[in-house]
Amino acid sequence: MTQSLQHLWQRGAAFLGCEHAIMGGAMSWVSERNLVSALSNAGAFGVIAASSMPPQLLDAEIQATRALTTLPFGVNLILMHPQLEELVAVCGKNHVSHIVLAGGIPKKTTIDAIKAFGAKVIAFAPTAVIGKKLIKMGADALIIEGMEAGGHIGPVSTSVLAQEILPEIKEVPVFVAGGIGRGEAIATYLQMGASGVQLGTRFVCASESIAHDNFKQMFIKSNARDAGVSVQYHPDFPVIPVRAINNKATDEFMRFQKETVDKVFSGQLEKAAAQLAIEHFWAGALRKAVINGDVETGSVMAGQSVGMVQCIQPAKEIIDELVSQAAQYIARQH
Repeated sequence: MTQSLQHLWQRGAAFLGCEHAIMGGAMSWVSERNLVSALSNAGAFGVIAASSMPPQLLDAEIQATRALTTLPFGVNLILMHPQLEELVAVCGKNHVSHIVLAGGIPKKTTIDAIKAFGAKVIAFAPTAVIGKKLIKMGADALIIEGMEAGGHIGPVSTSVLAQEILPEIKEVPVFVAGGIGRGEAIATYLQMGASGVQLGTRFVCASESIAHDNFKQMFIKSNARDAGVSVQYHPDFPVIPVRAINNKATDEFMRFQKETVDKVFSGQLEKAAAQLAIEHFWAGALRKAVINGDVETGSVMAGQSVGMVQCIQPAKEIIDELVSQAAQYIARQH
């Protein structure tokens, strides 16, 4: 690794407490003990996806990850989780060093509760204004994630967010995410002022990832344009867009929305219940694909960088490849 790459992500690496300022994106069912520990052991920073886990399950997952690595890792908590306070307490009990708060703007009380036991808070900033607000609330670092990412996404691309936010926010480390599949892109965002990056899609096909082989093979054979965005059927029933590889489930979701909305208008279903049913559609569909290998009717959430996933390889090999690409790219400029 060249000195200049080390210098560029020094702040991010020091903040995370690892060698390379590359965070693993928290992917439900995928970012568990095996992948998380493999990333941390490879010099990057693994992050457990707490997702919809109850507190006792998260407790067990953190301890199981600790058994596989002595290096730092984080936990990603979803803000709308009904037991958020208990999950924060579990992280405190286990001395988790970094907590990523996802799925909205956190309450000041949540940030305070995390900082009370000495953990660092990382939050998602969709705009510079919200980023500055989060810093005032006590966020220790920010992630800016573009719409090229897999799973639930916002409306703005990574390159635009980077241009809007990186020149504006210097107070805390900022990590760039969404559509990053090679080291050259990592180097470019670091040169623009990022302290590090976050990648998810690129790590799904790590040999340590427990994702079903069917799921991994779908990633390997797909290209960027196969990772499409779910469409909202009716303006009165908002859907947080989800990026996934197009399959039968994509068509099924449109049909399911139409049927559910029709039930509301014919008086068979309350609007709130319908909204909940629409939101829950993908939860079971993701597990079906990742764990059971049903990539036809399950949800194969993937970012647009999926086209750069060519084979199954150990996490360390992926990290070394990214680091080498970034270092060579920087070296060529001198």
